[in-house]
Amino acid sequence: MELYQLRCFIAVAEEMHFGRAAHKLEISPASLGRQIRMLEDSLGTRLLARTTRNVALTDDGTHLLAEARQILSRADEVAAHFRAERRDQSSILRVGAIDSAAAGLVPLMLHDFRQSNPDIAVQLLEDKSIRLIPKLLSGRLDLAFIRPPEIIDRNLAMRFLFHETAVVAVSTKHPLADRSSVSIHDLADEPLIVPERRSRPHSHDLTIKLFTEAGLQARIAQLAEEKQTIVNLVAAQLGLAIVPHWTSRLAVSGVRYLPLKAENGAAMNKLPLTVAWVRNTRDPLRDRLLETLHQNLNTYAAQA
Repeated sequence: MELYQLRCFIAVAEEMHFGRAAHKLEISPASLGRQIRMLEDSLGTRLLARTTRNVALTDDGTHLLAEARQILSRADEVAAHFRAERRDQSSILRVGAIDSAAAGLVPLMLHDFRQSNPDIAVQLLEDKSIRLIPKLLSGRLDLAFIRPPEIIDRNLAMRFLFHETAVVAVSTKHPLADRSSVSIHDLADEPLIVPERRSRPHSHDLTIKLFTEAGLQARIAQLAEEKQTIVNLVAAQLGLAIVPHWTSRLAVSGVRYLPLKAENGAAMNKLPLTVAWVRNTRDPLRDRLLETLHQNLNTYAAQA
């Protein structure tokens, strides 16, 4: 019996669905099934009653669930203790951030942080939320700026910061490029470059939702994973893209970013940004960075 197998079992028991549990763990359903079978083999009992449509806990599975949570809670406490001990001997803060936060919020925050903490080095890792969260939970990051996940791990502490403003990236050669702003109706029938939902659900769903609310259907011409790729495709005149305002800091020639206005003239503040860290862990350096963030949050939000 291994700790990872217990984590897999708990995920299935909480979701009661192999697909959702596998997505939460960022592994394939087949790999998840293998971990569960190995756990059952090592214990010599069935933990889950599975059919093609349903998953249910057996009596032994129900008993193990309570025990497994206690075991993992204790293991997490031990790991957190040693992480804190290492932190006491280190002056390096490891920060993860999604691309728009890495381009906009993080430079502003670090500028303020270093005014009072000049001797603390910060390592920045830019990645997607679904990849940053496991690194945070494993101790490879001290905190991360992410989009809030659909299912929040109980070991994470999370604080909502603000909504990023959505803008439209257009080629400078596009007829809309001379506008001061655009609405969703201005984008009707325009080819759109949209992030893949698996890796960027918030940005993907935002585009679809904005068109649906306007009574329109988004015309998706291209799916892409990275913001830099999306903006480059816009520059190549392959379509338009709805992106966070801070994406405009990406240096790509031939692209202009237009404010996206609702029909009533309001700004499109619809992309939530949160900061997350491991719950119940002691980390003075992390807390000092969070204090800088809290003190200047209104200033940062005004620039989003």
